[in-house]
Amino acid sequence: MTDAGIIEAEPKPAPRKRKWAFPSTYTILAGVTLAVWLAAFVIPPGAYDSDADGHPIAGSYHRIEDAKSFGARVRDLFLAPVNGLYGIEDDKTGQVAPDAVGSLYGAAAVFLFVLAVGAFITVAFATGALDSGIGRLAFKLRNKSYLLIVGIMVVFAIAGTVEGFAEETLGFYALLVPLTLALGYDRMTAVGAIIAGAGIGVLCSTVNPFATGTASSAAGVALGDGIVLRLAMLVVLTAVTVAYVVWYARRVKADPDKSWSGWQPGDRDVKADEHEPDPMTARQIAVVWLVGLTFAFMIFAVIPWGTVVNGQGAKPFPWELGWSFSELTALFLVGAVVVGLAGGLGEGKMSENIGKGFSDFVGAGIVIVLARGVTVIMNNTQITSTVLHALEGVVSGTSSAVFAVGVFLVNVPLAFLIPSTSGHATLAMPIMAPLADFAHVPRSLVVTGWQSASGWANLVTPTTAVVTGGIALAKVRYDRYVKFIAPLMAILFVLICVFLAVAAWIG
Repeated sequence: MTDAGIIEAEPKPAPRKRKWAFPSTYTILAGVTLAVWLAAFVIPPGAYDSDADGHPIAGSYHRIEDAKSFGARVRDLFLAPVNGLYGIEDDKTGQVAPDAVGSLYGAAAVFLFVLAVGAFITVAFATGALDSGIGRLAFKLRNKSYLLIVGIMVVFAIAGTVEGFAEETLGFYALLVPLTLALGYDRMTAVGAIIAGAGIGVLCSTVNPFATGTASSAAGVALGDGIVLRLAMLVVLTAVTVAYVVWYARRVKADPDKSWSGWQPGDRDVKADEHEPDPMTARQIAVVWLVGLTFAFMIFAVIPWGTVVNGQGAKPFPWELGWSFSELTALFLVGAVVVGLAGGLGEGKMSENIGKGFSDFVGAGIVIVLARGVTVIMNNTQITSTVLHALEGVVSGTSSAVFAVGVFLVNVPLAFLIPSTSGHATLAMPIMAPLADFAHVPRSLVVTGWQSASGWANLVTPTTAVVTGGIALAKVRYDRYVKFIAPLMAILFVLICVFLAVAAWIG
């Protein structure tokens, strides 16, 4: 109160500036979808003539009439998420639409697979067996926990180089994130071990039928051609990748404030006990074995053993399963019931946790669907061949070493546009491989350069389910993941170029 008896009004606090936050994965994918849709108005549609096997013929690119009306384009944008889930590719026109007649183009199979894994893992955790098992493992590894990271990455790299182990990694996050947290690491450590571990294997594919097999067949070379170079790359690049993730993990463990993923509530409360946990019960041991055997069986069921052992085009062995996401979804749903029964959960609790697993993992599934919707727009506007044609001219008329590196460089942006390795190989190899004859380098080197570009780009591209789905499951922001993976990608970029240039120079 002043001398005049007038009460002074309290000064208003200064308005707080709203702090900018990096957009969510959903917003990023929505932006990518819109950007690609707008780019399709500028990039003219085109196509290559195809041979009897449906492969594009080099030098046959031609512009095609843009028959899509503005209304049809708006409809594609509007239906992108729907087509990303269950769009059907028309066998005659190649257009994707929900009511077309043809083969499934959408990611419904992967979407349901993620939900099934969520149900399986949630039921397993509800039994208390995984908590107990993780606690005991963390206690045993408390003084040499880096060995767990090394082991996970080496196994995933081997699976990646042999059979393209990629989307299947989505099933491991619910298991490995709690384990890395219990060992004093952060969520980014788990993300790096899973994505980089499997990704480096795919990048250095040796007999992976979906990458090396498809590309070698399209290039007209044997699957084994160039395998010595790819094995050397696998050893060196895997060692570098493992060392990078272990370096980051130890850095975070020594100083949690240096975490690039940040910490969720309760993350730092999950610690390996200083005292040995209580022994596991017989039910818990049974559940842990069932969980481990389920994941091991998944890996066995998806590997094309005949092709891996005898080469591209070989007949499958009689015992080979050749499962895909449909069968794997059923495997994890049945596994959820079996694990629930073995763990002593009643019908009510089992049903409740299966539903909870669906709800917890549906967000990651939607991210996968949105990413697939981007490729639908590219497919329907027929701009991919035009982009490829523009890149085709970049590698013509160069020296062998420059050509080899050029193949890698021009395939990097194409890999962002076509995250599917088999789709990218089928489109690019018939065009890129004949160019090797003019540059006097083996066609197998073009295959290696192509798959290196595809694997390198897919470590970070937001249109692949492996990245966007994985970080969504781990609850890590995309911008923070990019900050983590960028230094490693720079190192890999240099090493890949050196390997390709030296291989071309040696001949």
